[in-house]
Amino acid sequence: MAGAALLLSGCGSLDGKREAGPTASPAPAVTGVTDVPVTIGDPYKIGGVTYTPIDVADYDEVGYAGWYGDDLAGKPTANGETFDPASISAAHKTLPLPSYVEVTALDTGRTILVRVNDRGPMVTDRLIGLSRGAAEQLGIADGVTAVRVRRTNPPAAERRLLRAGEPVRERIATPQSLLAILRAKAKELPAPKAATASTPASPATASAAGKAGEGRFIVEGPGTKVPAPPPQPGTKPAATAGSYFVQVGAFSTESRATAAAKLVGGHVSKAGNLWRVRMGPFAGDAEARSAQATAKAKGFRDALIQRDR
Repeated sequence: MAGAALLLSGCGSLDGKREAGPTASPAPAVTGVTDVPVTIGDPYKIGGVTYTPIDVADYDEVGYAGWYGDDLAGKPTANGETFDPASISAAHKTLPLPSYVEVTALDTGRTILVRVNDRGPMVTDRLIGLSRGAAEQLGIADGVTAVRVRRTNPPAAERRLLRAGEPVRERIATPQSLLAILRAKAKELPAPKAATASTPASPATASAAGKAGEGRFIVEGPGTKVPAPPPQPGTKPAATAGSYFVQVGAFSTESRATAAAKLVGGHVSKAGNLWRVRMGPFAGDAEARSAQATAKAKGFRDALIQRDR
């Protein structure tokens, strides 16, 4: 665990130097968007849950990211700016507004720099909500994705680019050794729940959540599209001779197996002292390979295809 902590704290720099600097092109001039004053805000309550904004300089967490798109275009963010879906921005429940974070997609290792200027997502199991532009730069096509969110203090040139809505050059890919640690942390999280609507908060609620503007109840996916929930784990589908399965993994606790099954749409069965997670049955090899690719994209790199004869 000590080694993991050292790896986590060391990501993003080498010998005190940033791994990837600002883009070579000059940053455009920015009007109407500034980084001052930085607003923390008072505790606020939405949906019966109290959120307490706090200034944590070394904020570094693993969780789920969703994204929101054009339905909120032109509306004010929690710090009074105008939301542009194409910008590289994000919403967070407690970080100061604005602040800057590096967001790493754990399935690919890609990392981008994002400016946080809004409150949300108010689906309690989401760590961060990305604008459409940020999601596209990170490579999130749909649904929710496990991510690492690490607060950072970027150079002035990168800040100017993000204030103008422009992307900053992508960071170098996260090393596989660190990704393995981050993915292990993500596997311990409860499986994400599907949101049901993209509903702005009332002005009064938004005022409590930030300096001004409307808070966000962010839906994962374009507009109000929500990914269909996976089948309930624990009920093994009926198999026939020649059926294909994907062995996702074996876990020492039933709770971890259940969480993994929910993440990939699989089912749990007891196997000795372990709990096994499998996907299927599938009628053919092509379907099984597609499911295997899905499992691997979710972080289960050792997923393998099995056939019941």
